[in-house]
Amino acid sequence: MRWRILISSLVGVAAGSFCFFLLNRLHQDAGDFRWAIHLAQRFLAHQNPYDTPLEQYPFPAALFALPFLRLRPELAASIFYGLSSALLALGLTRDGYHRLLVFLAYPFWVGLLTVQWSTLITAGAFFPLLMPAAMVKPQVGLPVFLSRMSRRGVLACIAVGALSLIAMPQWPRLWLGQLGYYQHFIAILVLPGPLVLLALVRYRDRDAILLVTAALMPMRWFFDVFILWLIPKSRREILVTVILSWCAGMWRWYHPPASFTQVGRWIVLTTYLPMLAIVLMRGRQQTLEGSPNLDQ
Repeated sequence: MRWRILISSLVGVAAGSFCFFLLNRLHQDAGDFRWAIHLAQRFLAHQNPYDTPLEQYPFPAALFALPFLRLRPELAASIFYGLSSALLALGLTRDGYHRLLVFLAYPFWVGLLTVQWSTLITAGAFFPLLMPAAMVKPQVGLPVFLSRMSRRGVLACIAVGALSLIAMPQWPRLWLGQLGYYQHFIAILVLPGPLVLLALVRYRDRDAILLVTAALMPMRWFFDVFILWLIPKSRREILVTVILSWCAGMWRWYHPPASFTQVGRWIVLTTYLPMLAIVLMRGRQQTLEGSPNLDQ
């Protein structure tokens, strides 16, 4: 456990430091974390936090941002992302240090550059008390919540949800009014996205539930699908999916997408379908291993 904590801390420090460097170098302020800070600041000032169409986060995001308000935006965002990465690393190493290879995935690095919530939401799969992070970005968090549900996780979400309603009872109505501004794609509606439904043949596998549910959710960009790296378990599975994710990243760099549908198609081809193959092949292997040996 000591080694796990040490290595996870190093991952967190490295991710947070590089995040701080990029935010300063590229003048990104607090990245996407700025909107959680915006919610908290407006709330403390007794002002409407949904005073701009760019504010599209549910109010629980403000509760996560409160401890960071006294810090410089870049520092606050970097500490947030560093802690998220450290917690995810601590969870991943339960099954071996090879699972740290998921940090090589392109969606993680895009998330680092823009300070996204998908890393913390993914960590919630290992630590039920972190599951309320799923409420901050429901379209990303719901697949993790449904596939990794636990009593403690549910109770934690109920507690945070109740606290947010006590603090600001009208936030659900105000937030719902912002949803029309959200630009997105839905993988299941983007060809060849319907193929993901084949995962339902493994409906008892929580990774299949994660994959299908994620395909039904409105996603925005590459960083949102980082949660799917809960699916690959072996070194080979992780490396193959990591390499394919960078194929999409390189394509996006040299050929800026004309629409979110185009983004979705590339993500389906390079992320959803490879994850589908892992789920189906893993199920087939388990079936073969469980079948009787007729030669005996």
